Amino acid sequence: MNIKDEVKELKDEVVRLRRDFHMHPELAFEEERTSQIVENYLKELNLEVKTHISKTGVVGLLRGKDGGPTILLRADMDALPIEELNDIPYRSVNKGVMHACGHDGHTAMLLVAAKVLSHHREEIKGNVKFVFQPSEEKDPGGAIKMIEEGVMENPHVDKAFGLHLGNMIPVGIIGIKEGVLTAEADRFKITITGKGGHGAYPHTSVDPVVIASHTVLALQQIVSREIDPVQPIVLTVGKIHSGDAFNVIPETAELLGTVRTLDKNIARSVPEKMERISTHIAEAYRGKAKLEYHFGYPPLINSKEETQYVIKIAKQVVGEKHIVTVSVSMGGEDMAYFLEKAKGAFYWLGSMNKEKGLDKPHHSAYFNFDEDALPIGVEMHTRIALGLLK
Repeated sequence: MNIKDEVKELKDEVVRLRRDFHMHPELAFEEERTSQIVENYLKELNLEVKTHISKTGVVGLLRGKDGGPTILLRADMDALPIEELNDIPYRSVNKGVMHACGHDGHTAMLLVAAKVLSHHREEIKGNVKFVFQPSEEKDPGGAIKMIEEGVMENPHVDKAFGLHLGNMIPVGIIGIKEGVLTAEADRFKITITGKGGHGAYPHTSVDPVVIASHTVLALQQIVSREIDPVQPIVLTVGKIHSGDAFNVIPETAELLGTVRTLDKNIARSVPEKMERISTHIAEAYRGKAKLEYHFGYPPLINSKEETQYVIKIAKQVVGEKHIVTVSVSMGGEDMAYFLEKAKGAFYWLGSMNKEKGLDKPHHSAYFNFDEDALPIGVEMHTRIALGLLK
């Protein structure tokens, strides 16, 4: 039996696993039930299993014959704090928590790929590490902690690969790009302090809401006037909080947001610019501003050779006509940490099907994907490993 037929026979199993994970979503670093299922499944395959890595992470190791490289395959397990609105039999039973980004599918696909690869243990020269990571959605994420706890060693990882279901790409299509694929994702908070008072007597106060309003607009000058226009950057203020009453000038205002860049040097230059602008605007209006800036996930960079290798495998799985070069995403992805430590590639697995109504965006309360993508992902994982280790 060839790989495609083996995977086809396991479609019902990968769908069953995915739907079970979907019904029982768990937030970042709370993936207790999910990790227990992963642990049990991997142990049934007679793999070496380590648990509680980065709190709830699980790693399964398939040891083949000595002398070959070690390949890392990664899936993320966490869900999002969203109340699901889909009317489906496997709708989330956990109130306010939902798999709205496809991580339920990622976990199911990697488990079944581990099963297929375990059937070929005698053919494998080297090792496969199956990494089930907690907390991709919540910075600082689970990847960096797993690396700190030694997931890239014993045995040393030579190459790393991962995928992400993509509802912006039709099912049956694989999207990939050499070089930078996703952006650095930083976050910030600016606290503006004024002087509270009665809304009817603004001249006796220092209004932090007015200062915050000027600051939001001025921060955009960093993008338009202080960064090379050919270098992509996004600066978004996503939350403004101030006060509790309509007729009271509050004491403080908070701006929370994110900065997305594709170049680490540019990213490192942004905090100084933000601090200079926010501080001086606040001073101009008799207030004070304090910036707190957190550098998040780095840009995810696909290495050249490994990107071409994934394309080669994708031709075997979906055919050359079903491979597309995707654009850079300004979203963040902590698979980037693994790819800083080992050469590898990350790619999009098309999961959209408009005819079935499965085209809602990621992080939507109506997100769902075409499960026909699941066997494709299993086959991609399997062939990527076998192609390097047989």
